[in-house]
Amino acid sequence: MAAAAESPGPAAGPRGAAEADGDGMGLTDLPGELLELILCCDVLGAADIGRVSCTCRRLREACQPRGKVWRERFRLRWPSLLKYYSHTDSVSWLEEYKARHNAGLEAQRIVASFSKRFFSEHVPCDGFSDIETLGCPSHFFEDELMCILNMEGRKGLTWKYYAKKILYFLRQQNILKNLKEYLQRPTDRQSFLEGAVLIDQYCNPLSDICLKGVQAQVDDITDKVRKVLRTKNPRHPSLASKAGEVLVSEVELQRQVLDAMNCVLYEQLKYKGNELDYYNSLNSYIHQVLIRRTGIPISLSVLYLTIARQLGVRLEPVNFPSHFLLRWCQGKEGSTDIFDYTYIDAFGKGKQLTVKECEYLIGHHVTEEFYGVVTSKEVLQRMVGNLLNLGKRESTDQSYQLLRDSLDLYLAMYPDNVQHLMLQARLYFHLGIWPEKVLDILQHIQALDPSQHGAVGYLVQHTLEHIERRKEEVGPEVKHRSDEKHKEVCFSIGLIMKHKRYGYNCVIYGWDPACMMGHEWIRNMNVHSLPHGPHQPFYNVLVEDGSCRYAAQENLEYNSEPREIPHPDIGRYFSEFTGIHYLANTELEIRYPEDLELTRATVQKIYSSGKE
Repeated sequence: MAAAAESPGPAAGPRGAAEADGDGMGLTDLPGELLELILCCDVLGAADIGRVSCTCRRLREACQPRGKVWRERFRLRWPSLLKYYSHTDSVSWLEEYKARHNAGLEAQRIVASFSKRFFSEHVPCDGFSDIETLGCPSHFFEDELMCILNMEGRKGLTWKYYAKKILYFLRQQNILKNLKEYLQRPTDRQSFLEGAVLIDQYCNPLSDICLKGVQAQVDDITDKVRKVLRTKNPRHPSLASKAGEVLVSEVELQRQVLDAMNCVLYEQLKYKGNELDYYNSLNSYIHQVLIRRTGIPISLSVLYLTIARQLGVRLEPVNFPSHFLLRWCQGKEGSTDIFDYTYIDAFGKGKQLTVKECEYLIGHHVTEEFYGVVTSKEVLQRMVGNLLNLGKRESTDQSYQLLRDSLDLYLAMYPDNVQHLMLQARLYFHLGIWPEKVLDILQHIQALDPSQHGAVGYLVQHTLEHIERRKEEVGPEVKHRSDEKHKEVCFSIGLIMKHKRYGYNCVIYGWDPACMMGHEWIRNMNVHSLPHGPHQPFYNVLVEDGSCRYAAQENLEYNSEPREIPHPDIGRYFSEFTGIHYLANTELEIRYPEDLELTRATVQKIYSSGKE
């Protein structure tokens, strides 16, 4: 430019400057497609595009709200959201960008408020009320929550903790709506596979599980079966039809399909019943069955039945005791004679059984009613019942999440089941959560079955006492290390410790100058056998196995190799893991205002000297 200005000739304006550089045209003279390509560059932000569009009419037209530039800006910022739009939709991408941006700000505001509102208790039932009345599309809100959960590094732990809880709630509410809609359909429109997916989704709401994806995997297996079938019988009717369009009527042709299915599932793909880890909940989730290629009788039966029906063979589910089966009609369709059917054990590699062999399978005789066909709702009931039993067995999960989820599912199908309503009320009472909901459940039980008044009365009384105690609470208890009564407390919040006796790794999230548990707990835990007994500091710790424990000071020592503690409640108390210790979040720091300084001094002394 300096050389051009020094050259003889007329003064050069903007266009002349471009010509002097040898370009011959300005930005606004470029063809529309090239101009859009430049404006779609990922180095430009939304604010840049906004400023560019204000410079002249040509650039304003290039940056029109429904145009490619704003669509690309939306895609670059939130790529996962494009699945909600069709290419044929007429969309104002500028307005969508603003809506998503505002939804993100609202999500951040709500997540940030949760720690202050609910630090001292579980998020109550009405804690999500402001989320249910959002003025923005729910998928925008969920997308921001996922962005928070996917933040890299070890910071933002408290945000991630509450974002996870909110997302869990939102998705489960949506899945429950879908389940209730599914149950209201005519039975011939209730796909067994869709029902299994809904259960899977509800128990794993943060996983990317969808019917379309599961169906695609089943279709892939079905195609493999067709290839095997084609080598055996190139003219088989199942080869010419689309999924489920033609019903194969001849028994021999049906047999060919089942033989091909057994070949693919059990010989080629190595599906099998999980005999070694039968009581693992993953065996009940259809997406895990497809990934791990193993399951329990009912989950493998749903897969087997779905593939058979797509190939024109109508198998039916049989709610056989202790071992779910399928039945295949060998006689007149719709026959009520149990001997007109062959029974298929999907858990046992598709083995075909007689009535007598079915009894050998479980070791005792059963009446004819257990050989009858069941509805899709009854299949779901048994799947949920299995999860309920597993939830009761779990001892490491102190939140009983599986039991809570399976109870929700069961009561969505059978809302007036007194036995399960009572179990739900007792569970919430045991966990000390949602006392108002406990009272609602108990009132419902009393209306359904007055004979339960004894158990209901007991729970009502103690729940009301819990509510009154909560009303009497006056702010958080603040513990100053400088207080004389706390002089024996050696360790501080956020330190990674090791239990001397049991060897577990843990992090401290609270302490007392002496054991604050009742006499029964002290006796059961044999605390008096310790050299200092209950008259020593005790610490609340989060343990790597997911449990929360109360440990005596003499049983704890500094961890020589501190590492992250994979506990589900870590974000409730801490905002960051530094690589050596945890930083208390705002709410925990209010309760232990002098601990941070000691934690940093301890880390400096213990770990820096160790490195030297």
